[in-house]
Amino acid sequence: MSEELKNDVTETMADYAAELEESYKALDGNAQTYETEEDPDAEKWQNFAQMMEDKTVIKVKVKEAVKGGLVTFVDEVRAFIPASQISTHYIEKLDDMVGQHLDVVVITADLEKKRLVLSGREVEKAKREEEKQQKMAQYHVGDIVTGKVESLQTYGAFVDLGEGVSGLVHISQISTQRIKHPGAVLKEGQEVKAKVISTDNGKIGLSIRALMAEQTQKEEHEVFDYKETGTITTGLGALLKDLKL
Repeated sequence: MSEELKNDVTETMADYAAELEESYKALDGNAQTYETEEDPDAEKWQNFAQMMEDKTVIKVKVKEAVKGGLVTFVDEVRAFIPASQISTHYIEKLDDMVGQHLDVVVITADLEKKRLVLSGREVEKAKREEEKQQKMAQYHVGDIVTGKVESLQTYGAFVDLGEGVSGLVHISQISTQRIKHPGAVLKEGQEVKAKVISTDNGKIGLSIRALMAEQTQKEEHEVFDYKETGTITTGLGALLKDLKL
């Protein structure tokens, strides 16, 4: 499992509240204030709130880079994209983003404070999750798959199946023998074959043990068939029975 996926946690407003406050100090310096009833943009803010609820994806053009993020406009209303919400990847130079177009969603629409906050990160995460689900749909219980062991944990081994999809072989499903740690049988980078035994909750469960057991049963069956149909004899009469002199 990649470090990016392990560290990818959902951020809350508390995670970048200080960042927003610091950035808006400069942005709000010249902003006009209106009573809610008099605000000519009140309808726009209602639309922003609806867009936030619907998670509507919109395309915006970055106008400038400021401390802590980027500034853009949505329907002529200034909006802010915190640095932590630009992308799932770290952006080293915010100035390089000026002039670029980004797909974003509204994550804050505060009419009273005139704060419209956008996120490109959430769009990327949603796309990545959709792609993952599409790839996951290719796997079904009973499938035999081949992959490489990417990490060993006390509870099992993660197997890289390719295209960003991983499956877990629980320690009880690694061997027909009882083992204390996956490392007793497997090593990282080792290629393995396994059987898909579950695809619940967006996770793939694998079993090497089940595949080994099936192979053993197949071999035993072949031996059994040979004994049933084969005839073994060493009698001289039987050997000479069909011999013509």
